[in-house]
Amino acid sequence: MKIQSIDCLGLFGKSPKGGWSNEIKPEDSIHALVVVRTDHGVTGIGSVFTDARLVEAALAVLRPLCIGESAIEPMRVCEKLHQNTFWMGFGGTLTHAISGIDIALWDIFGQATGQPVGRLLGGTYRTKVKAYASILMEMPELMRDRTAFYREQGFRAIKIGWGPFGRREDARLDEAIVRAAREGAGDDCLLMVDAGASDAFWPNGLNWAVNTAAMLKGYDVAWFEEALRPDAVDDFRSLREQSPVLIATGECITRRQNYLPWFEKRALDIVQPDVTKVGGISEQIQIARMANAFGVKYVGHGWNTAVGLAADLQLAAAVPTADLVEFIGGSPYIDDITEGGWSLDADGMLAIPDGPGLGVRLDRDALRAMTRNSEALLGKA
Repeated sequence: MKIQSIDCLGLFGKSPKGGWSNEIKPEDSIHALVVVRTDHGVTGIGSVFTDARLVEAALAVLRPLCIGESAIEPMRVCEKLHQNTFWMGFGGTLTHAISGIDIALWDIFGQATGQPVGRLLGGTYRTKVKAYASILMEMPELMRDRTAFYREQGFRAIKIGWGPFGRREDARLDEAIVRAAREGAGDDCLLMVDAGASDAFWPNGLNWAVNTAAMLKGYDVAWFEEALRPDAVDDFRSLREQSPVLIATGECITRRQNYLPWFEKRALDIVQPDVTKVGGISEQIQIARMANAFGVKYVGHGWNTAVGLAADLQLAAAVPTADLVEFIGGSPYIDDITEGGWSLDADGMLAIPDGPGLGVRLDRDALRAMTRNSEALLGKA
């Protein structure tokens, strides 16, 4: 089975707020789907957390390396892509786009073998996993209402992130936001805090992070995420040594080789690679296994689409210690583009699809409302 074509479907019109200082608009592109077709008529879908214009440009470079290649050897094919594009932009847009190709190839591999991707990664350890609602921080009153809303929706774990937190040089406001979130979520809900220090011109450093971590302990926060700028590995190591709560990061790092210094330096407790940026499922599973060897917990970052969520769920099935998956609260790109949607059980658990490949089918009508070139591409699918 050979790769016949690779196309990009940019998602537009319903992009959710991200909490960035330079906020995105609904019509902005921050996610794209990658459609890979084979000469046997099998189609796979991947997802990329990158502007669709960049994905289109990257695919122009990557297609000549892919067309005619085996469609059922994702790990080998995508390593070929990494090896042959290293000098063009290691870790950036090309790596992000390879993520989408890789996810789509695993989807094809699963369909060709009649197996879910999790089983093809070595076996499945679970059939469901706890989903945590990932939502933006708000001012205290609204924060309380938002966490209460997601608790009522069935989530038993909630992460609050970005927004005004850490950006107004007011420690009292930061604490008030976390207090309100805890009040809305309830004492028995897992609560996590994401500072979002990969935002432009992040103003805080190590001392702020240490003091904030001490505050978070008082509200039984499970982990403190992106407390420092993404490349501050030595500061992260110092923070982890001093923090009374677990330290999480890793969504901005790409390719498995770049995670090794973080593990060797013991700079984090929880590693959070993003399957739609890091190089796909092929890279993510290797990072998860490397993390386990160093005693670091794996929780995939998942600010992406329903296709990205499906990939995260397959990885959660295949990683022995994976017990959480990120679920963006209120994103049409998650909730609306798959047939049947998503639902939690009474314990806040999300079922892991057990059908072939990623185990999800896209809702073409919903996609047509969110893409600009879906008629031609979806018509072939």
